[in-house]
Amino acid sequence: MIFGLDGVEIGLIIVLLCLFGGILSGFPVAFAIGGAGVISFFIIAALDNAGILTHSAVDRGSDAYRALVADGVAPIDISRFRYPDLPQITQPLFEGGWQDAMNRNLSFITNRMNERVFAGQSIETLLAVLMFVMMGIVLERSKIANDLLTTMARVFGPLPGGLAVSVVIVGAFLAASTGIVGATVVTMGLLSLPTMLRAGYSPQIATGVIAASGTLGQIIPPSIVIVLLGTLAGDLYATAQETRAQAAGCTDALTYLGEAAVVSVGTLFQAAILPGVLLAFLYAAYAFVYAVLNPAKAPPVRGGAETGEQTSGRHALVWYLAIPVVLIGGTLALGQAGVVGSQDLTVRSFSEVTATPELRTNVSEQCQVAMIELHGQARWDRAVAQTEALAGTATGETHRLNAEELDQARAAKIANAAPIGTGIATGFLLLALVLTTARGTEPSARMAPLLVGGLGIVLGLMADIALIGPQTSPGTTLLILALPLALTLYGCRHAAALLGRNELIRVVVPPLVLIIAVLGSILGGITNPTPAAALGAGGAIMLAAFRKLQEEGRSGSIILYSAFAVLVMILLGANFDLRVTAEGTGFENRVAWLAAYACWYFAFFGVLYACWVLFRTRVLTPAVRETAKVTSMVFTILIGSQLLNLVVISFGGEEYIQDFLRSFDREWVVFLIVMLVLFILGFVLDFLEIIYIVIPIVGPVIYGGTMDPKWVTIMIAVNLQTSFLTPPFGFALFYLRGVAPREVTTGHIYRGVIPFVLIQVLGLALLWFFPGVVTIVPDLIGN
Repeated sequence: MIFGLDGVEIGLIIVLLCLFGGILSGFPVAFAIGGAGVISFFIIAALDNAGILTHSAVDRGSDAYRALVADGVAPIDISRFRYPDLPQITQPLFEGGWQDAMNRNLSFITNRMNERVFAGQSIETLLAVLMFVMMGIVLERSKIANDLLTTMARVFGPLPGGLAVSVVIVGAFLAASTGIVGATVVTMGLLSLPTMLRAGYSPQIATGVIAASGTLGQIIPPSIVIVLLGTLAGDLYATAQETRAQAAGCTDALTYLGEAAVVSVGTLFQAAILPGVLLAFLYAAYAFVYAVLNPAKAPPVRGGAETGEQTSGRHALVWYLAIPVVLIGGTLALGQAGVVGSQDLTVRSFSEVTATPELRTNVSEQCQVAMIELHGQARWDRAVAQTEALAGTATGETHRLNAEELDQARAAKIANAAPIGTGIATGFLLLALVLTTARGTEPSARMAPLLVGGLGIVLGLMADIALIGPQTSPGTTLLILALPLALTLYGCRHAAALLGRNELIRVVVPPLVLIIAVLGSILGGITNPTPAAALGAGGAIMLAAFRKLQEEGRSGSIILYSAFAVLVMILLGANFDLRVTAEGTGFENRVAWLAAYACWYFAFFGVLYACWVLFRTRVLTPAVRETAKVTSMVFTILIGSQLLNLVVISFGGEEYIQDFLRSFDREWVVFLIVMLVLFILGFVLDFLEIIYIVIPIVGPVIYGGTMDPKWVTIMIAVNLQTSFLTPPFGFALFYLRGVAPREVTTGHIYRGVIPFVLIQVLGLALLWFFPGVVTIVPDLIGN
């Protein structure tokens, strides 16, 4: 023993000192982490081999230990922290010697690299990191962020604190596109800080709002922090719940919990939406109130360029609010009335003949007691009653429908089909909103083309009611709607020209549509984060190229037509069976396949053309280089952190920490301790190191209890966001200090961020006392 400390405690101290020493040495962090693991291992191995380090462990062969197990105490809960009076034995840190530990580490590191870096299930999700980084860097390098900030400043500038509110809004945009705290803070600092200072803003409020809005990238999807946390949280939660179920005497987590122990990155994106929006709203509200109370320190900015034709408040209220509400509300009402609905005639070939009880009741007595404690006596009794009612039948048995039953099911669907299909109603609703918004934007413009477009929408809906039914083929439907669609698209083309003359819409809508497309495809369950990230990266490249072409005074029609080709390709895939190699492929499907194939080639050409434009304008090369640097850093840190984790595991450090945390009776106390440790570590470690080094150690405990894994993960993300903003060590403050002008002192930055740190703490408190803020969106949307 050294200073009365256990050998494992000394080993943990050595690992921490080597880690911090490596980080402070000036070596790249990605390599310092792996080097700290190697150096600390050999230091601990040398001390252990010399007999200096020993470890006191519970004697699992003693009568007292066996008595506890006989009394029903799970072995995982028995430790010297919870039961200090148990007989203990002294043993070396490395059982079998440090050579065996090193051999195990080498084999483990090979397996972990294969699982988590090269060929495991999480590698597909990790690829999303590369493309999300590419998406954000391209948008920043192409000056789209600058356009956003300039336009928002013109819109909100005349309001008290309008520039600060603009910074928060643009920060949220960049967070949803970049997902990297450092990149967002640096970009916002370079773009907005000089402007705010020239406008008379005090350095405190200017730096505070920039640093705070920059950290929104921690929480607003598609946050890279959540992507990386999600890849770990899924594995940790599933493994921890399996351990918890077996400790309770059950065979698996599905039996014990009554549901699969699964949490995905898409679900975490859903859970992060409201907390991210809530924090952005609180930031903007504080900036507004501060400006009202201190007008000299956050004055309104007047005299900005107009964003389009000026309209009266009444006109804007009618066309921007009232009519869209009527259109959307009317469509929803028709859906409730059965006028708008599904016309799908797909019938399942199998039907479930028997139901399944909500809980498995054929379990051991120990598992039964644990399940009643978890779910309550009422739910257990209900499951028992369901099981008895289904006695003698094979629960979950399915039956293949014969031809007559299939015809009957299809006939029932035809009889109950809505007059207007959901897809057609949704499409025409979106086109109608384009027409009405254009009318609101340019009230003095010619109405005739917009009226023609509106006539096309009415004719299309009437044609759907009169001529299109559930049995109408997609090709026939397209022919029937050809004229109404042509009229509608003619009006929408004129509307798009009107909307393009409005600076706010021209600047804000394209990146907003891109973000909605990326997040909507994930949150709606259409795809997983990796294809959505690819869509975002491709869309960002095309958007940046279009802006560059406009900057040069050249036509961007190829980019627009390519984007339209992607939309047509998606619509063809959703309405036609493009599997032309299957038997019975009709003429319509073959024509649709040829059209989709042509659209794919044109869209691919559009992406290549966009890449050439960005390469020619010297945007693509630095963007690719920066993306490669960030992605390489992420994966190198992942490899180094796995090595460091294995060193901690090899001498019992992970088990020691987990035993300490499990020694507390109250689960919320354990979580508070972990949150406090993460907050402190956030001062000296970046989120990558914390996610890959600390979370795998404490994860089996915090994800192995009754707390919702979505809530746990979002709380960790917001906690790290708070840590990165807190003086004197917050990472966001150092990023901002690096780009701030000389007249802005470090004291200005510290004083400016304190109110936003308090807002962060308030946000954490709200999430703690109202966890529904996190869980309501996943519960509503589902997986």
